[in-house]
Amino acid sequence: MTFELVEIGEDDWREFRELRLEALADSPAAFGSRHEDWVDASEERWRDRIRTVPFNVIARQATTPVGMASGSFAGAEVQLISMYVAPSARGTGLARLLLDRVVAWASTQGRGTFLMVRTGNEAAIRAYQRAGFVDEGVPVDWPADEPPENRMVRPAG
Repeated sequence: MTFELVEIGEDDWREFRELRLEALADSPAAFGSRHEDWVDASEERWRDRIRTVPFNVIARQATTPVGMASGSFAGAEVQLISMYVAPSARGTGLARLLLDRVVAWASTQGRGTFLMVRTGNEAAIRAYQRAGFVDEGVPVDWPADEPPENRMVRPAG
């Protein structure tokens, strides 16, 4: 399969919206946001999401969006957020392409990359490990009333 990875801006909000809503409906436990919180969001809210997160990339297969990832500044690092690969593109290597794109962008900023993944999401954890991320486990200060998440890091360089 051939994919085109495109960095998007706020004018691409419709395509981002379509893919993000698909992600939230397909994998609700994987995200901090909920589908019902975004399904009726205004154009301005979607534009604002893209505008306030400094790096957003969408993967297309032909003209169909099939994956996405974003990078946001978090202290001295970049946090990978909103990672999603559509079911039709899973197992194709697209996840690695998206991860590498965010890590490369973080590197241009002189920063390493980290992500949070739900504890027990073994498929995602394995994919992140194959991409060079190291699992640091659940942070010691993780809130007891939140589902546990593992912190995974990939140093700059």
